Amino acid sequence: MGDSNEQKALQLMQDAEKKLSQQKGFFGNIFGGSNKVEEAIECYQRAGNMFKMSKNWTKAGECFCEAAGLHARAGSRHDAGSNFVDASNCYKKIDVEMAAQCLLKSIDIYTDMGRFTTAAKHHQSIAEMYESDPNTLLKAIEHYERAADYFKGEESNSSANKCLLKVAQYAAQLEDYQKAIAIYEQVGASALESSLLKHSAKEYFFRAALCQLSVDVLNCQHAIEKYTQLYPAFQDSREFKLIKSLCEHLEEQDIDAFTETVKNYDSISRLDQWYTTILLRIKKANDDNPDLC
Repeated sequence: MGDSNEQKALQLMQDAEKKLSQQKGFFGNIFGGSNKVEEAIECYQRAGNMFKMSKNWTKAGECFCEAAGLHARAGSRHDAGSNFVDASNCYKKIDVEMAAQCLLKSIDIYTDMGRFTTAAKHHQSIAEMYESDPNTLLKAIEHYERAADYFKGEESNSSANKCLLKVAQYAAQLEDYQKAIAIYEQVGASALESSLLKHSAKEYFFRAALCQLSVDVLNCQHAIEKYTQLYPAFQDSREFKLIKSLCEHLEEQDIDAFTETVKNYDSISRLDQWYTTILLRIKKANDDNPDLC
């Protein structure tokens, strides 16, 4: 079945090229030149779908890119953008960079059309492709930030904050704690303005406090005082009590107590990978360099 579909797809590509060559001739320009382009586009799209059925993602992507280019030259910007997205969906099975490039072409089209929410979603998709590889987290951060900017411009603040929280997560992972702190504090303060989101501020201030603790104990102590002034309920939370205890253990250079406190907390409220990574870094930094506190 795969071979049969590929043969049909290759034939459709040849048909498309033939129609385009006919369109370039003198008689093609007079008689139905634009129809030939439309027919060529249809051939490329059908070929792309045939290649998808055969899981030949490279050729499928090529066909959708060809269709996108023809749409763009014909002035059908929306269709061009859509075909670049189709191409990206094929390429991301095998080549993240090619997939990202196709989405960037689509983004250029949609921003030119003023469709910034669509552009933001495509930046988000690029970020999601890059975040799966630790070596491309900086690229993921860049595209989450660009997505957040576009969402903000369209007053989609909830979507913007979701992207910013991803930026903070990966910034902390890459030890850019100041960037992470600024975002967690910003999103936490924003959550306090909504009765529906207010409860989530506790998590954001907890994450910000852990990032503060990764840098300096005294800064962390000042920060949690500020957070409790902004959100008095934070002082009654288990997260606040954990941070306060950890600060005290580090001041006393008692790493065993630090470890035990974290274990006790984890036994009740399971810590995810992000929290575990940050806490292990804090423990290691103070274990290796006890005079830092």
